[in-house]
Amino acid sequence: MRTLLVLLDKEFRQFFRNPFLPRMVVIFPLMIMFVMPWVTTMDVRHINVAVVDHDRSDASRRIVQKIAASDYFSLQEITADYAASLENLDAGASDVILEIPRDFERGLTLGHPERVAIAANGVNAVKGSLGGQYLMAVVTQTIAELSGERGAPASPDLITVQNRYNPTLEYRHYMIPALMIMLLVMLCGFLPALNLVGEKETGTIEQINVTPVSTLTFTLAKLIPFWIIGLAVLAAVMLVAWIVYGLIPAGSIGALFLAAGLFILTMSGLGVGIANGSSNMQQTMFVMFFFVMIFVLMSGLVTPVESMPVWAQWITRMLPPSYFVEVMRSVYLKGTTIGELWVNYAALAVFALLFNSWAALSYKKQA
Repeated sequence: MRTLLVLLDKEFRQFFRNPFLPRMVVIFPLMIMFVMPWVTTMDVRHINVAVVDHDRSDASRRIVQKIAASDYFSLQEITADYAASLENLDAGASDVILEIPRDFERGLTLGHPERVAIAANGVNAVKGSLGGQYLMAVVTQTIAELSGERGAPASPDLITVQNRYNPTLEYRHYMIPALMIMLLVMLCGFLPALNLVGEKETGTIEQINVTPVSTLTFTLAKLIPFWIIGLAVLAAVMLVAWIVYGLIPAGSIGALFLAAGLFILTMSGLGVGIANGSSNMQQTMFVMFFFVMIFVLMSGLVTPVESMPVWAQWITRMLPPSYFVEVMRSVYLKGTTIGELWVNYAALAVFALLFNSWAALSYKKQA
């Protein structure tokens, strides 16, 4: 234990003496939290739509046909049970619900149609916002066509939209949890790898190798500072998200930090494993950049997984950030519990075990 504390003291001293790492820890979170939420945007397809048809008329079937024919929508179900459709929306099986009221066609013929309701899942603000807008456009156009065919005037403002979990459909509320994950990837995966390979290049790691310090003690001494920094930065950016953007977790903060702890273990294990297999800084940076790009583009951080091709969706299941981003968004926006997301926590624990085992086995201490 004393040896570990001595090594930790060494690591923290080296960290703060480094001209690059402390600046990276401060500047990168500031850029992520104050710049990225304002400049990111996204378009989507394959929006899952459930239609609750209380009218069962030719007019309602015409609306359903228009939705089914659109490339933007994937028609999930046509039912008369709104409560069941709402459960599917809550579970993520559908993104938008369209509710057509009773006597819709009769009111349309008389020129006083009943209002059509749209409920969108705001956890995914991209799908919620654009999906609701796309669906509103299709329904409005179809109602105008039906009114014209019946010689009735087109009635404006016939659609009521309800956005669940993210009522204002702020895209920033959708993106900020993903940006927090990107921060942890960089701080707890990228930086430990650069730090370790940097010691290889300077030769200081050889001085450790000739001492009786165990591999486990040495590895922990290299990683614990970045674990502490990662959790501290996460707490800081959560505070920024609350003060600047008004974003507060709807669920347990403990659930967020439990998932973050498992993810930090996963990323640090990946970083050390890559550093152990690299001989210089250039190799490490190239490999880590490759993984970072894969994580950003294919884990659902910015692009909804459902909008990807099927083969890409299978790949996302092999990427740790895909499980963490679901936890972050579900706990932040829906208040989902650990029990409801146990599969994600289990997956993160398995990834942490695998990557850290690889990191330990790949480190060869040489005298």
